[in-house]
Amino acid sequence: MSNLLSIQEAANLLGVSSNTLRRWEAEGKITSERTVGGHRRYQVSDLLKQKSDASLTIAYARVSSHDQKIDLERQIMMLEVYCTNHGWSYEIISDLGSGVNYRKKGLIKLLKLITTYQVERLVLSHKDGLLRFGAELIFSLCEQFGVEVVIINHSENSTFEEDIANDILEIITVFSARLYGSRNQENKQIVEELKNVASKL
Repeated sequence: MSNLLSIQEAANLLGVSSNTLRRWEAEGKITSERTVGGHRRYQVSDLLKQKSDASLTIAYARVSSHDQKIDLERQIMMLEVYCTNHGWSYEIISDLGSGVNYRKKGLIKLLKLITTYQVERLVLSHKDGLLRFGAELIFSLCEQFGVEVVIINHSENSTFEEDIANDILEIITVFSARLYGSRNQENKQIVEELKNVASKL
């Protein structure tokens, strides 16, 4: 590889568009040399430094309800230890909200970071940590933007029936909260009855 790359070669190396490179140059984030004909040429060393600076490991933790705050703290601790042991510079993003809620603040922040090529690696404690449904879509997005996905706990301790029961319970919990209000006594009673039914499946 030559030490000087064309704008398209540089864009391919960084995984961004040519327009993004031009914008970065205008913002002073990156520099280029010009050929006699006025074409941009980029130093490989400068590009690799830019790529290294832009790369970040994101460790994402989520629980569904306020009752699970201790579980959230445990998740965060596990993610911190895992990332530290691997020597990664990382940022923790956490959410407290349903796995069927796609508007969680942390999830939106994560997606923005991924789609602007700022994430090198996404670390999760378990597969459903992102979303109860739709996690595969996020994983496909990560693949498109060159983000490695690391799932710490791959073990499946629950049965298919238990997973289905938990999924249904979470969906009904969300919709009953919208119907009655999350702190409404009737809603709490419905959720408790559903938990009792799910535990017998």
